[in-house]
Amino acid sequence: MDEPIEVPIDGVLDLHTFKPSEIKDLILDYLAACQERGILQIRLIHGKGIGNLRRTVHSVLAQHPQVLAFATCNSGFAQKGE
Repeated sequence: MDEPIEVPIDGVLDLHTFKPSEIKDLILDYLAACQERGILQIRLIHGKGIGNLRRTVHSVLAQHPQVLAFATCNSGFAQKGE
């Protein structure tokens, strides 16, 4: 069994280091932890790749009752490689 990874709760979560099977629960837990701390705008970094991770992220956010809106980053906000 893998050791738990400590994730800072600061409103930015880079999903690159996690297994695809962990993503849904990770996002839900992260959203709850951010909300508890009053962080209401969150950046989830999923990268470009072939789009599987992006689709998972969008699906989770679209189904979450407390997510009012989400969007992909515009080129002015995204950094190379994200």
